Amino acid sequence: MSNQLPPRADLPRDVTWDIEAIYPTPEAWDADASALPDTLEALRAYAGTLGRGPEALAAFLSAQEDARLRVSKLMQYASMSASTDGRDPEAAARRDRAQGLLAQYAAATAFAKPELLALNPDTVRPWLERENLQAFARPLELIWRERPHVRSAEVEELLGQLGTPFASARGIHPTLVNMDLDLGSTVEDGVRVPIGQGNIDALTQHPDRDTRREAWESYADAHLNVQHGLAAALATGLRQDVFLARARHYPDSLSAALAPLHLPAEVFHNLLDTYRQHTPTWHRYWRARAKWLGLPELREYDVKAPLTANPPRVTYAQAVDWITDGMAPLGEDYTRTMRDGLTTQRWVDYGANEGKRQGAYSTGLPGGKPYIFMSWQDSLFSMSTLAHEIGHSMHSLLSSRTQPTPQARYTLFAAEVASNFNQAMVRHHLFGTDITPDFEVALIEEAMSNFHRYFFIMPTLARFELETHQRAEAGKPLSAPTMNDLMADLLSEGYGDTVRMDRERSGIMWAQFSTHLYSNFYTFQYATGISAAHQLRARFDDEPDAAREAYLTFLRAGGSLDPLDALQAAGVDMRTPEAVERTFAVLDGYVRRLEELVAARNHTQNA
Repeated sequence: MSNQLPPRADLPRDVTWDIEAIYPTPEAWDADASALPDTLEALRAYAGTLGRGPEALAAFLSAQEDARLRVSKLMQYASMSASTDGRDPEAAARRDRAQGLLAQYAAATAFAKPELLALNPDTVRPWLERENLQAFARPLELIWRERPHVRSAEVEELLGQLGTPFASARGIHPTLVNMDLDLGSTVEDGVRVPIGQGNIDALTQHPDRDTRREAWESYADAHLNVQHGLAAALATGLRQDVFLARARHYPDSLSAALAPLHLPAEVFHNLLDTYRQHTPTWHRYWRARAKWLGLPELREYDVKAPLTANPPRVTYAQAVDWITDGMAPLGEDYTRTMRDGLTTQRWVDYGANEGKRQGAYSTGLPGGKPYIFMSWQDSLFSMSTLAHEIGHSMHSLLSSRTQPTPQARYTLFAAEVASNFNQAMVRHHLFGTDITPDFEVALIEEAMSNFHRYFFIMPTLARFELETHQRAEAGKPLSAPTMNDLMADLLSEGYGDTVRMDRERSGIMWAQFSTHLYSNFYTFQYATGISAAHQLRARFDDEPDAAREAYLTFLRAGGSLDPLDALQAAGVDMRTPEAVERTFAVLDGYVRRLEELVAARNHTQNA
């Protein structure tokens, strides 16, 4: 696929997702959005009724769930439309309107938590045995856990009304970088091409060093040109996190972020401590990479340079075949459902176009299609991204098919296990096939690229999040220079003395994650996810049948269990560093193999 990006309207239908399955037309979306406020207003009438008995409680919880699903459906359609074309003003308007409806929903239901917490759980639990309340048993238990952090109805309503202004503040950063920022251009194969969010990864992976250097520098410089505005936006987001943590009586922002995930802080700190202990493994990789590329020194625009001069061209259809083969140990029902979604059911929007935002994600609602957003580049990297996102999608599908809707929603912590597991399975399958030396190098390159993002960048961003939140909590300055210096310092630890840094351009890397850093300690979950995933995959070597059933049970559990308990049942204890250590051993194996290939090639050349 060319890096010259076409308009959205010029894309073939089969490379876009079936968004019409949500709403057939924008007008249908408008009609539903216009009707929703009356529904939300009607929820307020339930205030003061929740303790009157099981029927009154069931009536409210059912009405609330129906309204939540409608708001989510409106938000899903609006967000998907804005993602595929950030230059479409009507799509942007729908997204803003949906965020406003979400805030209205939060305000209309603000009375519920305080009122539910005022009930005696011993009185309510017998009610939950009734058929019309069984699905709400788990969500109510989770609400009761929050008792120390839920405020009065009046305060809860006020906090709910903060949703819109807080959402608009955090929307500044992605809007600026995805819609208004001129990312510059670079010369590719003798032609100057514009840099966009949809092609920056391909350009920084280009075999020509000048192409990727100019792309990397121009991309960084574009963000540096607006660094003070972006820093102000992020500082606002950080202070919002601190405000909400304090408003809900949490000791700090990290505790507030981990509480909904039901995670102890040790899980977060185990990851960062283990990462820091293993940075020498990354230093070895940078040295091996420089030697393989024949470079006297490695620069940051070389960390994604192709290791093979003839990288395999992987079409979307080929990727679907490989992913299906890799996931075969999970059984025919899993693979058949997955393949249909990736092909005839049009779950995936993979065509690159002007205005399409960066990144990839999976989104879905119970009873609907689990959609995937990405930009295809005919590479192993795109195949890996697709495997990652279809892991999310199948998790959502199996959870929603097994659990009642209120219990189908799993945490982000569990989500990143499923996505990384698919990548680990597909990669393991491909390494086990009859491959050429060039293909082996390409697979190592893909694996290291994935580990670089999830086991290098994400732990580094998690450390950045922790430090910036702590500075916000202490009332310290949060400016572009201080953020840039912090980011450069953290990257320097991971690079060691093996990568020559451009500190100014490196330091602006935080600004290139325009959504992650506004999700309040989300980034560390990529690294814990890849850790749990690799430990789960290893079980298939010795006990494939038991491993399959344990993993599928984990997916089907959805939100019916705490994520740590669901993983524990599947054979992974994330309360200890064991899974992180084991996954660093997998990383070490890839590095060691590349070192062996470097040595063998040098021996052949010197013979």
